[in-house]
Amino acid sequence: MAKALAFVVSALFFFFALAHAKKESIFQVQGKVYCDTCRVQFETKVSEPISGAQVKLECKDTRTEKITLTVEGVTNESGNYTLQVKGDHELDICEVSVVKSPREDCSEAIDEKTEVVCTNNSGMHTEVRYANPLGFMKKEADSKCKEVLDQLGFLGNTE
Repeated sequence: MAKALAFVVSALFFFFALAHAKKESIFQVQGKVYCDTCRVQFETKVSEPISGAQVKLECKDTRTEKITLTVEGVTNESGNYTLQVKGDHELDICEVSVVKSPREDCSEAIDEKTEVVCTNNSGMHTEVRYANPLGFMKKEADSKCKEVLDQLGFLGNTE
């Protein structure tokens, strides 16, 4: 009887420990890449999604400045991407940037990165992390842009 009780207690302890074992964190970083048809360096209603754009996520240790993780991906037909980040990067700064556009008419990268938090110690209770939109600019602004920028109040009263 004592052996049976010891076995049951051991089994319960083992399953409790197994259930609370720390599993490796895996985050899904999602974002989109657009073509800035107005050359204003932000998304407007005439911006276009870029299919096949290359993006890169890099995590850097804040103390040593060494890169701890690099993940690359490509956007789908809607200009969206998902990057899988393995591990908890609490002591890192993780940023997504654009690498290359497949469109010759929209290939000038907007020089910015978007920071993404990839740690469980953040108050967020989901594995999905959302990155701000990133873009490329057209070589010349589209003719529709004057109307769009006027609606946004950027051109002011031109009368």
